[in-house]
Amino acid sequence: MKIVLQRVKEAEVTVSGSTAGKIGRGIMVLVGVTHDDAEQDAVYLAEKLANLRIFEDESGKMNRSILDEKGEVLSVSQFTLYGECRKGRRPNFMGAAKPDAAEPLYEKFNQELRKSGLTVETGVFGSMMDVSLINEGPVTLIIDSADRGK
Repeated sequence: MKIVLQRVKEAEVTVSGSTAGKIGRGIMVLVGVTHDDAEQDAVYLAEKLANLRIFEDESGKMNRSILDEKGEVLSVSQFTLYGECRKGRRPNFMGAAKPDAAEPLYEKFNQELRKSGLTVETGVFGSMMDVSLINEGPVTLIIDSADRGK
């Protein structure tokens, strides 16, 4: 699994003009699933996101987590994170897991975030979504569960 997270002042996702999820200060996260991902990948990434120190303390250093800040999370499924662009001009999405395999892992990721005490809003899996956000910092990070232990 792969996530792209952004520290935000606010974020919102709409589907067909209606708000599906909306947060104030926190983290907007795009979540991609590939073929060999399993529940432990979702658990790892949720724990990593919840405890990652990307919010500033009183000294201006990134020393506080989303849990410390009591912030919110907007989680959006994003199969295009596994788009391959090395050949040609059209991305190849063969690296993305099929929806029937990806959706349960996406839901597991969100469930694990909620278990840690975070408020989690989501988009609608598999839908065409419009995402808007105000990036704070900006702070944008990419975390891949395949990199754990390296």
